[in-house]
Amino acid sequence: MELSKLKPAPGSRKYRRRVGRGEGSGAGKTSGRGGKGQTARSGGSIRPGFEGGQMPLYRRLPKIGFTSHVSVTGKNHYHTVKLGSLEKFSAGSTVDIAALKKEGLVKGTNFGIGVKVLASAGLTKKLNLKVQAISAGAKAAVEKLGGSVEIVSL
Repeated sequence: MELSKLKPAPGSRKYRRRVGRGEGSGAGKTSGRGGKGQTARSGGSIRPGFEGGQMPLYRRLPKIGFTSHVSVTGKNHYHTVKLGSLEKFSAGSTVDIAALKKEGLVKGTNFGIGVKVLASAGLTKKLNLKVQAISAGAKAAVEKLGGSVEIVSL
């Protein structure tokens, strides 16, 4: 191999299309720009949504509704845990977000998202919960078994 004999890989270099070089070239006359009009001209381009001066669709439609900042910023969004899945813990143990992550009941490392316990049948053990939110039914079920519920902030 010598430097003077190096060649680019086949197909890696493409010749640029030379337009406006006669009808026989296949790219003559209009040079691939179609017919007459704004887009055939040099520098002639139209912005997205432009409809030739007609009132565009985004201005014809009524502006209704809004996007709630709560859904955008994620306030009051929780990792949900069903009460029945807390059977994994031993009786009398304290259940907090760290213990739930260790057991794999809460996945993800989203900062600022707490845990909400929802009521479902199946809890038979006394547990001490330290969570960010809990439904009324779940709280009643835990306290009925002698457990305690403490609402903690993140």
